[in-house]
Amino acid sequence: MAQAAPNAAAAEGGDWKARLNLPPKDTRIRTEDVTATKGHDFEDYFLKRELLMGIYEKGFEKPSPIQEESIPIALTGRDILARAKNGTGKTAAFSIPVLEKIDTTKAEIQAMLLVPTRELALQTAQVCRELGKHTNVEVMVTTGGTSLKDDIMRLYQTIHVVVATPGRILDLSNKGVCKLHSCRILVMDEADKLLSPEFQPLIEQLISFLPEDRQIMLFSATFPVTVKQFKEKFLRKPYIINLMDELTLKGVTQYYAFVEERQKVHCLNTLFSKLRINQSIIFCNSVNRVELLAKKITELGYSCFYIHAKMLQSHRNRVFHDFRNGLCRNLVSSDLFTRGIDIQSVNVVINFDFPKNSETYLHRVGRSGRFGHLGLAVNLITYDDRINLYKIEQELGTEIKPIPPHIEEKLYCM
Repeated sequence: MAQAAPNAAAAEGGDWKARLNLPPKDTRIRTEDVTATKGHDFEDYFLKRELLMGIYEKGFEKPSPIQEESIPIALTGRDILARAKNGTGKTAAFSIPVLEKIDTTKAEIQAMLLVPTRELALQTAQVCRELGKHTNVEVMVTTGGTSLKDDIMRLYQTIHVVVATPGRILDLSNKGVCKLHSCRILVMDEADKLLSPEFQPLIEQLISFLPEDRQIMLFSATFPVTVKQFKEKFLRKPYIINLMDELTLKGVTQYYAFVEERQKVHCLNTLFSKLRINQSIIFCNSVNRVELLAKKITELGYSCFYIHAKMLQSHRNRVFHDFRNGLCRNLVSSDLFTRGIDIQSVNVVINFDFPKNSETYLHRVGRSGRFGHLGLAVNLITYDDRINLYKIEQELGTEIKPIPPHIEEKLYCM
């Protein structure tokens, strides 16, 4: 379909959808996390035709529960505090109303989307560009680890939506280069992480650059006490959305294997030979262990990338891009990769090192079973991990079962 088509399609009436370059319909089974909807259509929200075209061309057929709850409220301009599971469509839940509210006749930043990691910033900006491909909304991504000069030059051009990590955007704002006086929408994705002691002072400084009549929307899977304090200080009668009756994803089957530390690599090798892995993410608790394990996996003859926070940003970007495009089956990662990263073909997560808390466990496991699909989480548990395992099961209200000799493919493969 030619790029000139949007307005033509809009003018030609009811069969405009038939002329879109739509991806094939996804017929895979999905869990209630994304199917238990009220039956709304995207057209119900009176969105611009050009935006609807981007939504359908991205392959979205109907809004998921978090999208149904968020989009109409966000369009009214009300503050939102939304809690929903990883992999249920949160990014589109805030991107769609943001794109709808942008006035492209004004050459100014009108929305800021804050995220805690560079990879998530790139991914969120990409979703915004794809959804808004017919709308003329200009999206910029700015994060640490990239050229400050390039960002400054880009800000002299028209930008409507900026997707950023807090440190870099605050630096640009303090320099007077990034002007936020007309930025009336602030979205914080993975809000619990953004309100940790590491980020919260930066967030509060950033808010001081925004106009008084601003809209703030917080999205996360977990909301600790810090979020409550922030809500009371900065949000005005927020609309509360909570789709978290249970914490772990319905489609993720969870097992543990009780092993000694020295048996872990052998156990991993056995899992690789027995499981039907589309793509897997293997988590370690330290940067050094990430690199050592990736080397071991390669020596065993399996394709493997690794990623952690101490790598050069350009290298991180390349690994993220290539893994996402399916160039490698396995990725060894530190907890850098637990936040919001959406790679639909990941069907197996392995905790080579068991996490210390339930929040980290929840985010790691949420890398599989994306958008209602099935997934598998296997935890390698040592004697020292046994108390943590029990504690995480209790806190999340979930059951992590002993691994059986044979795992049925129907549990984690479509």
